Amino acid sequence: MAQQKATNITWHDAIVTAEDREKLLNQKGCVIWFTGLSGSGKSTLANAVEQVLHQQQHHTYVLDGDNVRHGLNKNLGFSPEDREENIRRIGEVAKLFADAGTIVMTAFISPYRADRDQARELIAEGRFVEVFVECPLEVCEERDTKGLYKKARAGEIKEFTGISAPYEPPVDPEVTVNTAELSLEESAHVVVSSLVKAGLVPSGN
Repeated sequence: MAQQKATNITWHDAIVTAEDREKLLNQKGCVIWFTGLSGSGKSTLANAVEQVLHQQQHHTYVLDGDNVRHGLNKNLGFSPEDREENIRRIGEVAKLFADAGTIVMTAFISPYRADRDQARELIAEGRFVEVFVECPLEVCEERDTKGLYKKARAGEIKEFTGISAPYEPPVDPEVTVNTAELSLEESAHVVVSSLVKAGLVPSGN
């Protein structure tokens, strides 16, 4: 848990409320948290879901693991401590997006349950949708679009999730999508349908 180092600070409430922003956008600010092994299809699926929602005129944003490490989290590596801080920061950023009324999607391996649970605790009840992007390790390795598994097997990458570092799958996620069995279109439909069912986006768009 990160310690509060700043002192003499005061929380300032906004005049425009989260409810005001949601009414304007005709949606509920929420966090769709995609988690899964490297190569499982998290980023691809998150972007496919965003495209569907955008076509339905919803305000969305995707926070991608690699992209965030190019900027906000460029000073973090892949040790357990840095992974924890990586997810803590993303959780806080996602909270801001949700408060702005945006449907924000996060595509991170986020291998530890405790870190994902901590992110969930930041978000209002019913506004955090954990999507387990399930895919067998061997299929992820076959895809290996970045060549990372090959390097990890050769010992060139240390602490690589699924090979030399653990991945703790969700126990009770809101949505599970097996990308080895479903097409990208089918997978996106499963996620979007879950948002409608949860009342986060209106039906009939």
